[in-house]
Amino acid sequence: MQPFEYLSVLISIILGLGITQLLSGFGRWLEQRATFRVYGPAIAWAAFLLVVDIQTWWSMFGLRGQEHWTFLQFVIVLLQPILLFLLAVLAFPTSASEVDLRTNYFLQRRWFFGILLLLLVVSVLKDLVISGKLPNAANLGFHAVFFATSAGALLTRRDGYHRAIAYVGLAGLLVYIALLFETLQ
Repeated sequence: MQPFEYLSVLISIILGLGITQLLSGFGRWLEQRATFRVYGPAIAWAAFLLVVDIQTWWSMFGLRGQEHWTFLQFVIVLLQPILLFLLAVLAFPTSASEVDLRTNYFLQRRWFFGILLLLLVVSVLKDLVISGKLPNAANLGFHAVFFATSAGALLTRRDGYHRAIAYVGLAGLLVYIALLFETLQ
């Protein structure tokens, strides 16, 4: 067994837990649709996270050639799925009572966007710790834009801002994947 094959098991388990959390939230939405008060940005961020989880698993294949691993490298790589899981927990309320996604969204806003900012930093650090260099310019540019808009969401409660960045963020993520991660490398 190659080192990455061994290490990827734990990465896959944590990503799977995050995906399960998100799919369970979407399932609760379907199941409780009569009392589930929808808030578009919350749904968009949950969809965003689902796509990021899948993209993270997809991009981790690029680490298969890494033969020598340090504990620091593994911890930095593992932090991505851990932070994604925590974001998935915050995306949907777990209460079985009436669900108001807007109220939950704004209750979780600071933690959600704080963890999202940390995730973006860890994503850049991962490249630095693994390869010794920053991501390419396009990748770094996308990270910078996501960081700036997420910082804005952390600092403001304005509904219009949150609506705009949720939908633009999801569209931006799809463009990011199409441009940088279309093929398995």
